[in-house]
Amino acid sequence: MRENTTEVVVGAAVLAAALGFLWYIASATGLSGGTAGLNLTANFRSAEGVTVGTDIRMAGVSVGTVSGLDLNLETYRADVTFAIDEGIAIPDDSAAVVASEGLLGGTFVELVPGGSFEMFADGALVQDTQGAVSLIQLLLKFVGGDEA
Repeated sequence: MRENTTEVVVGAAVLAAALGFLWYIASATGLSGGTAGLNLTANFRSAEGVTVGTDIRMAGVSVGTVSGLDLNLETYRADVTFAIDEGIAIPDDSAAVVASEGLLGGTFVELVPGGSFEMFADGALVQDTQGAVSLIQLLLKFVGGDEA
């Protein structure tokens, strides 16, 4: 009888630890249900390095994540959907820029706020975008002496 009680207690502890771990992973990656914040869309010429889960930052502070990434077959541009945290209002003339943390750093999307007093509504399109700059293309331009 004592062995059965020990097995049940150990099994319950393992199950509780596994459920806690799954809850932590879901909350850390944003999988724990939809955010009640703002959803925005932007079209980039190049979204190189951006994936679902990539940080959205303003002034270096994370304000959301990329929730969707698709190729627009009409324009051949990357359609990126952002999930912005609840309570953050973004001026409707803001720009979205694919940026890098350095030469070997990760990629993130920087929202550069504009000066408008009007704010983006849920589901709005960010008009002003700047895609990723390829380091290889920059090096080839520099080595080749291309002025253009």
